[in-house]
Amino acid sequence: MMKKRRIGFVGTRFAGTDGVSLETGKWAKVLEADGHECFYLAGMLDTPPECSMLLSECFFEHDGVLETTHGCFGEETRDPKITLQIEKIKHVIKDGLREYVDKFNLDMLIPENALTIPLNLPLGLAITEYAIETGIPVIAHHHDFFWERTRFLNNSCWDYLDKAFPPHMQSIKNVCLNSSQQHQLSRRRGVAATIIPNVMDYANPPAPADDYASDIRESLGIKPGEKFILQPTRIVKRKGIDHAIEFVSRLNMPAKLVISHASGDEGYEYYGRICNYAKMMNVDLIQCSDNVGVERGMTANGEKIYTLADMYQACDFVTYPSVVEGFGNAFLEAIYYKKPLLVNNYSIYSYDIRPKGFRAAEMDGYVSADTVKDAIEIINNPELTKEITDHNYMLAHRFFSYEVLRQTLHSLLSGCFGIECNHG
Repeated sequence: MMKKRRIGFVGTRFAGTDGVSLETGKWAKVLEADGHECFYLAGMLDTPPECSMLLSECFFEHDGVLETTHGCFGEETRDPKITLQIEKIKHVIKDGLREYVDKFNLDMLIPENALTIPLNLPLGLAITEYAIETGIPVIAHHHDFFWERTRFLNNSCWDYLDKAFPPHMQSIKNVCLNSSQQHQLSRRRGVAATIIPNVMDYANPPAPADDYASDIRESLGIKPGEKFILQPTRIVKRKGIDHAIEFVSRLNMPAKLVISHASGDEGYEYYGRICNYAKMMNVDLIQCSDNVGVERGMTANGEKIYTLADMYQACDFVTYPSVVEGFGNAFLEAIYYKKPLLVNNYSIYSYDIRPKGFRAAEMDGYVSADTVKDAIEIINNPELTKEITDHNYMLAHRFFSYEVLRQTLHSLLSGCFGIECNHG
């Protein structure tokens, strides 16, 4: 049996329902089930206080960090004051890392996207320098590389990106979500990486819907006889929500399109665009982020807060027309809750998911007549829906389960520490 380790996650935030926070929770659950202890350092936390350390400079929306981000991206030259600011915050975070490791007597660190997407340059630099100076084992979990986002390509900080996003170090084991990232990381950095896709706990199916959420359709304004079409993502351009609107319009049946999340950190212009487009296409669009939370509860106005699980349980069909994804959490979630779905043939779906044999109403960059025809056939045929969703669940359990994650993490830890028996 492998020796139990004290493992410290590091990121900008571990809170809410963003993909990085969700996947971090899954990794921690699997590691803790194997007897390891997990701890958290970030600028925003909703993790247990007894195993957490808050450091505001880690958060990408910290005032000083935002100043450095604005001073480096979209700019061809860098003001010396920005360089000094980056160095200043880097040293604060590096001191915080030392305190974090000492406080919890950590054996290793797992940076979550902090050495990947440069939303917090000082954080990535601090982790890199701390790893160089201490030799502490590191598993860098990469979700979104900077070269996958156009807004990061025009910058005045290539020196920092080359140094830390991600660094090329023997003590760091790199993990990415898909084969495309693995190839790009090797080509761009000469760095080998292990693929660990996003996962769900398919060995434990979700509990049936309960009385709490029995009124969810009524609360959202979905009338009897109308289809509840769920778009379970943030409102950002790469999610392709305009395709979902066209799709619902062309179903030619009573339906409402419900978007579960708000715009997030990528601006609000696209939200205005899809609202106008929905009116043009005569589609009833419901944006309900205020009523969807990590936990059930009540809003300040006395309205119910539902979980994303409640939304999945209640819906009839899921739209997932993303143009770009690191992997595809919403795809796996729809399968977990046994819901049929529309999916765009984005690159990672094409390479790493579709070949496994999953079945869905598919589009390839645009909503075709065949896409609509397939979806209508599924929606109107409960037996076909059950056949497809059962088939998808079986495949997901085989390829994207906690058991797959457990095996790969065990191998990575063995690579960091060797095979050490726990004689305690």
